[in-house]
Amino acid sequence: MDMRTVVSEFLGTLLLVFFAVGAAVLGAEYIGTVGIALGFGFLMLALIYTFGPISGSHLNPAVTLGMLIGKRIALRTAIEYWVAQLAGAIAGAALLLLLAKQVPGLETSGAFGTNGYGDRSALRVDTGGAFFAEVMMTFLLVFVWLAVTHHLTVTGFGGLAIGLCMTVVHLVGIPLTGTSVNPWRSFGPAIFAGGDALSQLWLFIVAPLVGGALAAVVHRVTHLDALAGMGAAVPTRPDDGAAPVAGHGEPPAPPDGPAPSPGGPSQGP
Repeated sequence: MDMRTVVSEFLGTLLLVFFAVGAAVLGAEYIGTVGIALGFGFLMLALIYTFGPISGSHLNPAVTLGMLIGKRIALRTAIEYWVAQLAGAIAGAALLLLLAKQVPGLETSGAFGTNGYGDRSALRVDTGGAFFAEVMMTFLLVFVWLAVTHHLTVTGFGGLAIGLCMTVVHLVGIPLTGTSVNPWRSFGPAIFAGGDALSQLWLFIVAPLVGGALAAVVHRVTHLDALAGMGAAVPTRPDDGAAPVAGHGEPPAPPDGPAPSPGGPSQGP
């Protein structure tokens, strides 16, 4: 187990739930749907540049599932990520609840930034509509994630595309379901909200995982050339010790034949 990646996934998910879901719980009346969407997008962008070079900053089991299906991460590592993300989501929701309890008159029971459908949806979308919406939104997020990264970690401008995508799916999804696209983001607040938030939680676990899996399958079709160009020797972690790929930092091999002597070619008498 690489403790750096596990701690990064735990802490990143904790911060995502505390601050981004916190924007919905504490600030919805003041910042509205656009403000909440920007909060999720900007925070995701910041966390990717913070933890992306270490763990990939998945913070989302659907993203990790996509990486697993895309053969960028081993099953054991994926399980470590899922456990760390779940623990981080619960811890982040607990800290958010502690803060929310200090706000006079703020109701947390049954709501608390959770996701829902039917009477718990602003547009009263039904079960089928909520499931379809969550599958499509998670598909987009994970597909973009896989397309802008070449292995497990996120570097360069990839984080910008992911942050923008996160903002878009929240702009679309908040009126529909409150936007999950992340099973643990839904799970953490729901266990403290209770009631209908818990009874509807199954959809926000299953649908994002389906969307993430579909994204990984489609990405392997649409980006086949890019996947072939990655090569088997591309490291999945910065410190995994994999040999460098030819042409990427490895010095060129010497020409065939014996090396010339320091004095140059021998001369005849």
